[in-house]
Amino acid sequence: MSSHTDEKPHSCGICGYSCSKNSHLVAHMRTHTGEKPYTCGICGHSCTQKSHLVTHMRTHTGEKPYSCEICKYTCSLKSTLMRHMRTHTAEKPYICEICQYSCTQKYNLVKHIRIHTGEKPYSCEICEYSCSGQSCLVKHMRSHTGEKPYCCKVCGCCFSQKTSLVKHMRTHTGEKPYSCKICGYSFSVKSNLVTHMKIHRGEKLHSF
Repeated sequence: MSSHTDEKPHSCGICGYSCSKNSHLVAHMRTHTGEKPYTCGICGHSCTQKSHLVTHMRTHTGEKPYSCEICKYTCSLKSTLMRHMRTHTAEKPYICEICQYSCTQKYNLVKHIRIHTGEKPYSCEICEYSCSGQSCLVKHMRSHTGEKPYCCKVCGCCFSQKTSLVKHMRTHTGEKPYSCKICGYSFSVKSNLVTHMKIHRGEKLHSF
């Protein structure tokens, strides 16, 4: 009867967690004991629940049982599909209590909060640089390693950051996405538009 009511007769003696089924309590206790009885026969990865092993096996099989009904997107996790659906619904359930910034993923909200707290948990082991997000640290490390993973398919020129490649591609396509609302003149780089606007405001341009 407990599965059809709010009754939770099974309780953890360590942390007070309670649930409706004994099987759920057994699985919960592994968070305290560290027991991981379910092991992948391919890579040796182990986990606390059988359902987690089923999910893990998809990394080997490539199975993607969850499909978007709007587009052709498929994925291996139900939670991933739920995040994807927000690209169609524009839903942003994670909201900052300080400035009301909202986003589609909890991880992005965690990163955003660091703008207010000033927290920078990711540190470079080579220099004193620190940042709020892991992706920022990955980009920074390329300044030490010289890695340039983003390459132009037209001329072969490579860059350390994707944004640099996007700017470079405009030299081939001629695209100029930044336009002056006053005179209509357009630029391929945003910084050039910023400089151009100073002309309309009557500001003096520095020459070096």
